[in-house]
Amino acid sequence: MATETKTAPITLTERALAEVKNIMQEKNVPAEYGLRVGVQGGGCSGMSYLLGFDKPKDADEVFHLDGVDLIMDKKHGMYVMGMEVDFQDGLNARGFTFNNPQAQSTCGCGSSFSA
Repeated sequence: MATETKTAPITLTERALAEVKNIMQEKNVPAEYGLRVGVQGGGCSGMSYLLGFDKPKDADEVFHLDGVDLIMDKKHGMYVMGMEVDFQDGLNARGFTFNNPQAQSTCGCGSSFSA
């Protein structure tokens, strides 16, 4: 587990960070948990995004973002480098969105991509 301060390979917008903090408070997420961001196989384009609360594991890097620990498996860095996570709360859509410059193509619903 990384203990030194490093710059996270992804960014969370102010809206996304505020929503993560809100969820952590509403759901009473334990203090030792952080926000896990990564990728997993699946979806119509081959890979889908992973977003949830978890404890750090040995293969992870931990980045500190304004009161939230961002947890990421070191192997996922090449797929999400430069990605921005945002939160939309509008009439037509509500949820987290991913703007990933590493994605060569995305599916119509935006939840999976190919790299």
